[in-house]
Amino acid sequence: MKTLHKAHIALLGTSLIFGANYWVAKGLMPGFLDPYQLVLIRIAGATVLFWLLGLSIKNEKIERKDIQRIVFAAILGTTINQLFFFVGLNLTTPVDVSIIHVSNPIFVLIFASILIRERVTFRKIGGIILGASGALILVVYGNHVDFGSDTFKGNLFAVCNMLAYALYMVLIKPVMRKYHPFTVMKWVFLTGLITTLPITFSHIPDISFSAFETTTWLSLTYVIIATTFGAYLLTIYALKHVDASTASYYIYLQPLIVAIIALWLGQQDFNLSKLLAALLIFAGVFLVSRKESK
Repeated sequence: MKTLHKAHIALLGTSLIFGANYWVAKGLMPGFLDPYQLVLIRIAGATVLFWLLGLSIKNEKIERKDIQRIVFAAILGTTINQLFFFVGLNLTTPVDVSIIHVSNPIFVLIFASILIRERVTFRKIGGIILGASGALILVVYGNHVDFGSDTFKGNLFAVCNMLAYALYMVLIKPVMRKYHPFTVMKWVFLTGLITTLPITFSHIPDISFSAFETTTWLSLTYVIIATTFGAYLLTIYALKHVDASTASYYIYLQPLIVAIIALWLGQQDFNLSKLLAALLIFAGVFLVSRKESK
């Protein structure tokens, strides 16, 4: 098998892992774990794994200015991102969250244009408007803008989660180019663990491990090893052989995978409002991601 084909299989595997994760994580909450407990366990597990992986590379000294960037990025990319993701997922549905997450390239473009002066064209502005419209429909449709609605609040948390992650991606990119990815990730997750502990630690004594079933342990293992650790390694492998824009297109598969699982489980209908929201977001991301013609 050609290396290029292996790279695309790795990206497809990453999309499948992330797509299934929405349902796996949703199955853990709130019956076995609340969002705060799951966040701490996931970040702690990933921290251990990345530090063990870091032993396989030469120790790198990080400059002081880069340490500040890593700390700020870690707070956004782990603490805020993970808390908002799991709290939002606990309140709304996997389909809604997965569609909102497809708008990530749009948010990245906005922050990149502000922070690193990336060129923004009228075509990209049009894409941003389309994507924002889709996200707005998904957040407010059917909820009568009721701030007491769990679905509304959950979708809003998912939007904030994606904003935090998009900003994290823009901030961490220069550091990733300068140091080995394993070096960066082990410090990102360690910082995230330290900043997450004060918020989540009080929830840990309430965990009833005796109530865990075999499927519970398997689901928790999946969230930590497959989603946080395995998917990252597959992406790293793929990016050695394909460009970032090619890899980013695979995020479009996640809502489809989540929707197929939803229909298979018989837990949700993919109605017209969600279809319209998805089409607007996909169209927006296409315009934003499309390369300029020469």
